[in-house]
Amino acid sequence: MPQLSSTVRLVVNGTAYDLEVDNRTTLLDALRERLNLTGAKKGCDHGQCGACTVLLDGRRVDSCLLFAVAVDGRSVTTVEGLAPGDELHPMQAAFLAHDAFQCGYCTPGQICSAIGVLDEAAAGWPSAVSDGTAVLDEDEIRERMSGNLCRCGAYPQIVAAVAEVWRG
Repeated sequence: MPQLSSTVRLVVNGTAYDLEVDNRTTLLDALRERLNLTGAKKGCDHGQCGACTVLLDGRRVDSCLLFAVAVDGRSVTTVEGLAPGDELHPMQAAFLAHDAFQCGYCTPGQICSAIGVLDEAAAGWPSAVSDGTAVLDEDEIRERMSGNLCRCGAYPQIVAAVAEVWRG
């Protein structure tokens, strides 16, 4: 009989957790249902909207597409773990300052993705519209954030928030 569950170790927001999970459990479901970290949202459950974006070993991923067993031993950062204590991460503060949200459902994924975008750009990673040497202008930010959808249409404010943090 095949093994139906496994024990996985996830380091989430700096804390290690050993979880017994069904082998079909997604990272998103492990975060939300087992660890009660509800920042990452289940939007489409198909990797198309970006509401579930978290940082895996510092790189942005759609957590609805990854099985928890596939990320055993790796480090996950959710929106809840971006800033210490009561301080906001600079990207969270910029989203507030620019009203870069309306209903807020996509906001945690947008913020995690935006942090990933800045790290990728700083590392010189190319996008579909640049060779990696381009300055992160509004068009480049839009391209790099294109995997995160906002049903409310707060895109101009999101771009402004990302640009502000990029400029420092």
